Amino acid sequence: MTTDHADGSAVARERVRTCYATAAGQVRAGQTPSCSEADPAGMCGDAYDPAQLAHAGAAGAASLGCGNPLAVAELVAGETVLDLGSGAGLDVLLSARRVGPDGFAYGLDMTDEMLDLARQHAAEAGATNVEFLRGHIEAIPLSDASVDVVISNCVINLSADKPAVFAEIARVLRPGGRLGVSDLVADDRADAATVVEAATSVGAITGVLRQSAYRAELEEAGLTAVAVTATREVAAGVFSAIIRASRPWTSPAHTSPMDRQAVHQELKRAGGFPRPARASHACRLEAPLARHPVGQPATAVPHAARIPDHPGSREPRQATARGDAERRASALMTG
Repeated sequence: MTTDHADGSAVARERVRTCYATAAGQVRAGQTPSCSEADPAGMCGDAYDPAQLAHAGAAGAASLGCGNPLAVAELVAGETVLDLGSGAGLDVLLSARRVGPDGFAYGLDMTDEMLDLARQHAAEAGATNVEFLRGHIEAIPLSDASVDVVISNCVINLSADKPAVFAEIARVLRPGGRLGVSDLVADDRADAATVVEAATSVGAITGVLRQSAYRAELEEAGLTAVAVTATREVAAGVFSAIIRASRPWTSPAHTSPMDRQAVHQELKRAGGFPRPARASHACRLEAPLARHPVGQPATAVPHAARIPDHPGSREPRQATARGDAERRASALMTG
């Protein structure tokens, strides 16, 4: 990354941070938050079922997304989920409810004000299987192959280094893991000037990728089964979209469907993948994650500071069974 590009990224990141810090203040004041000039009431529309929002409490009124990533993520009990740009915590709380007590939901955000709000909402909801981490989506503070599902709601478009985001998603996903996000994309046929103006009007200050470019960059990061589907036009030539992708089971060749089923059975028999270690609990408000002075851009969490692999929290016999199952699963994937 050149110096000019790095400086530009820092400026864009600070603009995003300021916008979302202001939005958090609007929520606390009982106002409807928005970072979109074109749609000051937000772009989610009726993406969420009222019953879902009822379970999310105050977090339901604080969403700044452009869709509902949970509608495409197909979460199941026991999975570990990561929400990139988790904001006030809506999708994390809904994910935690979906994956149940044996699962876990992380939220990652760079804005202290939003993290405070999310932790408050988690405490109010009584959620015990969530944690909100401070950091950047270009340098996720979790270990390799540590989550089953990555979700995000209209945040990836805000990054000035989208290839880095996609590479990090591929890194933290477990083999067979999947991506399910809502984001903004540009029509491949729209002229550049129209796209730039439209993207700015909906708060996408670093620009939006065209549909074909979004697909190509996910594939370049090593993800497969990529699908980018536009849902509704939010400004001229710019659409909200649902994006799906997955991390392959093996590289470069894939296992057959029968092999994948066998891998799942082996891992399920041993209790699944271990979760990554957690530095602190989301609802322990007396011990928040490290903060940066308000008004200064957040500093990316270095790779060396990432949370290490979980040493295992189950009983030794279960851990041994998982190890045996993972060895058999590895043989299935590579044999």
